[in-house]
Amino acid sequence: MSYILNIETATTNCSVSLSKEGEILVLKEDYNSNYSHAESLHLFIEAVLKEAKLEPHDIDAVAVSKGPGSYTGLRIGVSAAKGLCFALDKPLVSIDTLKALSHQVQIDSGCIVPMIDARRMEVYAAVYDHEHKPMRAIEAQILDEHSFEDYLEAGNVYFIGSGVEKTKQIIVHPNAIFIENKLPSAKEMGPLADDKYKKSDIENVAYFEPFYLKDFMGTKH
Repeated sequence: MSYILNIETATTNCSVSLSKEGEILVLKEDYNSNYSHAESLHLFIEAVLKEAKLEPHDIDAVAVSKGPGSYTGLRIGVSAAKGLCFALDKPLVSIDTLKALSHQVQIDSGCIVPMIDARRMEVYAAVYDHEHKPMRAIEAQILDEHSFEDYLEAGNVYFIGSGVEKTKQIIVHPNAIFIENKLPSAKEMGPLADDKYKKSDIENVAYFEPFYLKDFMGTKH
């Protein structure tokens, strides 16, 4: 019986869930356009545990969304997760932010492009098939009218995430399907975290760092 606390702070959505054997029991999130992580994260963690009637030491592991995403958001989430792991002597599981985001899309064919808004015309994006298996590694890429052209010519491409708004302004193709107003959430982390935990695929708590993909530039997230 494994209880895992899942933390997602890679974008503006401050999201915390508690899962049992991969099934989400409780979810708390602030799904808006402002970064509320510093104010909300620990309150959400306390609320999730209280609603599940668990004490912090009852959890078996802490899972954190590792990025890519907002530098500040990732720092806050990872710092909180590592602090809990140290204090409770629990293992740390890291979850690829874009992989978890891709699981919000359930399709029978085509591919999924989860994307997080970066600077100007850039996004952090990956490509997954209909079974959520990677078809292309995560990249920081500048969007143009030819982006994802090979995938679009082959079939439907489902774009999801904070990068969709600017992508739909650039990519015009009959096979492009834009799923709007969706952000990474701790809701999708449960099954992924449980799978990694049961395989003992865990991180070194002392040395783990978020996957920023690019260096922090000190500009807008």
